[in-house]
Amino acid sequence: MKVLYSIVIPVFNGEKTIGCVCLGIDDVFNKIEGDYEIILVDDGSQDNSWEVMKQLSQNNHRIKLLRLMRNFGEHNAVISGLNYTRGEFVIVMDDDGQNPPEEIPKLITKTSKGYDVVFGNYKAKQHNIFRNIGSAFNNIVATLLLKKPRNLYLCSFKIICRPLVCEIIKYSGPYPYIDGLIFRCTRKIGTVDVQHRERSQGQSGYTLWKLASLSLNMFTNFSILPLRISVYGGIIFAVLGFIMSIIFIVEKFISPSKSMGWASLIVAILFFSGIQLFAIGMIGEYLGRLFLTMNKTPQFIVREKKGFN
Repeated sequence: MKVLYSIVIPVFNGEKTIGCVCLGIDDVFNKIEGDYEIILVDDGSQDNSWEVMKQLSQNNHRIKLLRLMRNFGEHNAVISGLNYTRGEFVIVMDDDGQNPPEEIPKLITKTSKGYDVVFGNYKAKQHNIFRNIGSAFNNIVATLLLKKPRNLYLCSFKIICRPLVCEIIKYSGPYPYIDGLIFRCTRKIGTVDVQHRERSQGQSGYTLWKLASLSLNMFTNFSILPLRISVYGGIIFAVLGFIMSIIFIVEKFISPSKSMGWASLIVAILFFSGIQLFAIGMIGEYLGRLFLTMNKTPQFIVREKKGFN
């Protein structure tokens, strides 16, 4: 039977929650016409997730498993799962139960409007304050760099049509950013309000550092805006420096006895040195990622898979 829906779930230390998520998905799709499959991707979990996943797969032939050799990160895990999907529509959701499976029909219904991708829009987010701050910053960065609509909140709970999935998996770089790949391909993007549950077990694997790394992926993989900012900044500061030098020369001629300030000189040196180091570091980041891509750094490595024909 042809698969209509594929559900991709990256799993990281989700032994206590993934079972309930899969049961919830089964309950939902028992009421929806069309066959489905669930692809669980173990992204280097340190707990008993893989054993739990194997048990789930034995009890349900629709559950298929991928086990990565190490922790590659959520977006790498998602793109690995996308490579193995067969459905005409692919639903991506978290393993922690904060994306209620009962909200899946809302995403499916919205695709009938002709959207290539539909994002869930949380009415009230249940993340901790640091996660919310990091997410808000990432949304601002995405708006600036990816031309994301300001009223669109990027979240992991989404449904993607098959043609768009085929374009996403063409990306072979070691640092994928799923939403960036989506915006690179389409502007037919919809949203629908969904519930966001409190986390029942454990805590989010997204730290502020990981969220900052995600923003850096957006900077260096999908935009050259930081380099342009460095160029424009260099031009502006060079012009300011030239104007200030003219002013200082004129002041020296008018008041020869006037001494130049040591403190202002040190501040200027530190400020302009910081600007230069930022620009050099950004260029180095671009070159480093280009090197890793050319060196064929793996996007993901599958150690083991189960349930695939």
